[in-house]
Amino acid sequence: MTAPFRLIQNHDDLTEGAEWLARAEPRFAPVLDQVGDLPLRLKSPGFRGLTEIIISQQVSVASADAIRLRMAEAGLFEPSRVQRAGQDGLRAAGLSKPKARYVHALALSDLEYTALEHLPDAEAISALTGLLGIGPWTAQIYVMFCLGRADMFPPGDLALQEAARVLFDLDARPTSEALAVMAQQWSPWRSVAARALFAYYRIIKQREGLG
Repeated sequence: MTAPFRLIQNHDDLTEGAEWLARAEPRFAPVLDQVGDLPLRLKSPGFRGLTEIIISQQVSVASADAIRLRMAEAGLFEPSRVQRAGQDGLRAAGLSKPKARYVHALALSDLEYTALEHLPDAEAISALTGLLGIGPWTAQIYVMFCLGRADMFPPGDLALQEAARVLFDLDARPTSEALAVMAQQWSPWRSVAARALFAYYRIIKQREGLG
């Protein structure tokens, strides 16, 4: 039985998607040449993967990494441990008050992670965004990197918006709605386009000295 959605599971999948993307939108070709091999960036699905995405919301990579390390050392990637630690225990590990509330609520939820793996993208996102503190960006990142879906794109991501502005020589950053429309042209490999734009953003930051 063929899966109802294409998955990115290895570098061969990324190569196939990148080759398609360069043909479909030639302006991606020099970007892909610059960034080289795209990273898989896959995370294991489940409580830990979703919690790590919540941790990374609106903080620097370094800050998120430091919090993840403290969470791991405290054993706070297990729902039962989180339930016992409570929000105070999560805050002691470095989470902000809102994020501590979100992660604690997630640990108490009855989310069926295995079931998500078999749901179409839109249904998986709907299930995720029904939880406290899980917005569209968090859900889309989970579907893209934890479920490995090939055709997912988080248009509200500021890094993707800025990379698209530079790549396509736009006067301003595209809105989430405008970028979502642009990304429709990159289907069925929107997750590859997202990886390419994330990588391109890092090049832009280095070139322009952005923080």
